[in-house]
Amino acid sequence: MQIKFSETRRFADRHIAPSETQIKEMLETIGVQSLEELINQTVPANIRLKTPLNLPDAQGEHEFLRDFKRIAQKNKVHKSYLGLGYYPCHVPTVILRNILENPAWYTAYTPYQAEIAQGRMEMLINYQTMVMDLTGMEIANASLLDEGTAAAEAMALFQALRSPQKKNAHKFIVSDRCLPQTIEV
Repeated sequence: MQIKFSETRRFADRHIAPSETQIKEMLETIGVQSLEELINQTVPANIRLKTPLNLPDAQGEHEFLRDFKRIAQKNKVHKSYLGLGYYPCHVPTVILRNILENPAWYTAYTPYQAEIAQGRMEMLINYQTMVMDLTGMEIANASLLDEGTAAAEAMALFQALRSPQKKNAHKFIVSDRCLPQTIEV
């Protein structure tokens, strides 16, 4: 086996973009003469930039990592002030491990968006079921959404499951002790 060192020097040449031969074959297959013609046929002119992008020169992998590390070292770590609705609390390890940090939710055999979303849904149903078991309630609601949206989701669920005798009941009573954004939603 012969190694062509001239073809292994640049990371970008090995990993980014098709070769000229591949581009030519693609253009022939779809029936256009050039990449410009392909772009003209597929991207409306009114959404294309009129000037080239203002980008710095391309970098190799090592240069990029060096510069990226230098920039990242300028970051300062601060306490998070996310706002109302986020509380410092103790979460038992069993919940952290089996609900929030369960690797089954994010390390699927072929990890793509649909499987990650499926894992999140399974985590939520497990959590809701646990809350129902612990509280003896007939329904429970868990959400990855913000508190206000989760409250609205719970209200919609409650309204959808109301008894036939309450079908004309359309009012919710909300405590003034709820967070302002939750009341607003």
